[in-house]
Amino acid sequence: MHLRFMAACCVFSMCAVGAWAQTETSSTPSGPAVSAPATSPSNTQPRARDLGVPFDGTPGPLNAITDVAGVEVGYKTLIFGEGRLVVGKGPVRTGVTAILPRGKQGTKSVFAGYFAGNGNGDMTGTHWIEESGLLETPILITNTGSVGVVRDAAVAWMVQQKRPGDFWYPVTAETADVPLNDIKGQHVTAQDAWDALNSATSGPLLEGSVGGGTGMICNGFKGGTGTSSRRLSAADGGYTVGVLVQCNYGGSQQLRVAGIAVAREMKLQRPCVEKLLDPPVVYWWSGKPAPVCDPKVATTADGVRASEEGSIIVIVATDAPLTPDQLKRLARRVSVSLGRVGAIEGDESGDIFLAFSTANVGADEGNSAQPPFTYPNASIQRMQSWKMDAMFTAVVQATEESVINTIIAAKTMVGADYWTIPALPHDQLQEVLRKHGLLQP
Repeated sequence: MHLRFMAACCVFSMCAVGAWAQTETSSTPSGPAVSAPATSPSNTQPRARDLGVPFDGTPGPLNAITDVAGVEVGYKTLIFGEGRLVVGKGPVRTGVTAILPRGKQGTKSVFAGYFAGNGNGDMTGTHWIEESGLLETPILITNTGSVGVVRDAAVAWMVQQKRPGDFWYPVTAETADVPLNDIKGQHVTAQDAWDALNSATSGPLLEGSVGGGTGMICNGFKGGTGTSSRRLSAADGGYTVGVLVQCNYGGSQQLRVAGIAVAREMKLQRPCVEKLLDPPVVYWWSGKPAPVCDPKVATTADGVRASEEGSIIVIVATDAPLTPDQLKRLARRVSVSLGRVGAIEGDESGDIFLAFSTANVGADEGNSAQPPFTYPNASIQRMQSWKMDAMFTAVVQATEESVINTIIAAKTMVGADYWTIPALPHDQLQEVLRKHGLLQP
């Protein structure tokens, strides 16, 4: 492993052992780091519950979107280069996340519904979901500048996989990984999207700075990818709801953990850089040079970009028999959850949510339907509306925990222009929760 890569990627002592165990890097400084499987074979990567953060509800055995049977997730992570930002060269801190509702082997469509809390973002393929209530493709998440290449790669992958249908509208969503990544350089390739799709698997998932979430900032700290799930009681049907987020919005002062504005009670220095450049990197709001980080003092990323610049993509999966209109209702409830962790869905944020159900297999294949077209009308199951409250609750709880899991897992990262985006300080978080009598044993 190239030592310069490790220094540019994170504060060395804070790197996740589990992540290194699954990461290959090229032998040259210019080559990309490739994150292989999405699953984590060990428990070396902490999660919010491991730190004693309290949450409502009962998670599934993995506490991940992959608790929904059949769902598979894959990542491709690109981390290479250091120093001053040079468009087209780097540094690069980005990637692709792939979610396959029925896994790599599944070819059947799923019912789906989508909702945008604030629309300053992009998710391709949603016109057809809105029109038909069908999702016929994998879901991919990347950075803003790479939506096109990833979307086109999904088409090529489906052709290579001999998926049914003459054409498709792949769902590809984005968040903007500035300032860590050379986003205008468009470093994500079609092969990267293919690697994410081909590596998709079930099981426990890596979180934090992986896949499309590699260069993201969440609530004033290093963000990225997070996941969680909820298992409904037998009385409510015993269904599973899983959530995966790519979190890249908000500042530390609005962050709420267990209802507490935790960052307001922490000792945090202003945004800083690992090294000084000549000319120096300056704060966008004042034009003054950013200082070198003091390794003895925790920091916040507040101010490295506009306060509400960023986005969050939320994918909700369930095995409950829901129709597209009901799935849209689930997607709407994501906003409730984000409010619990402090989001306001600001003007410069793209807060876009999609929910799908793996039930009702074969009910409608949409554009992927194959001849002969003589099938009888489908018979489907649909949950009665009066049962939906338990589903709404599960979405709110799992989304909240997914966001917190993101910032617990993400490690400090140094990116373009030596900007240093800090990890949430676990010790200070625990101390704040302990002070309020909320820290769990």
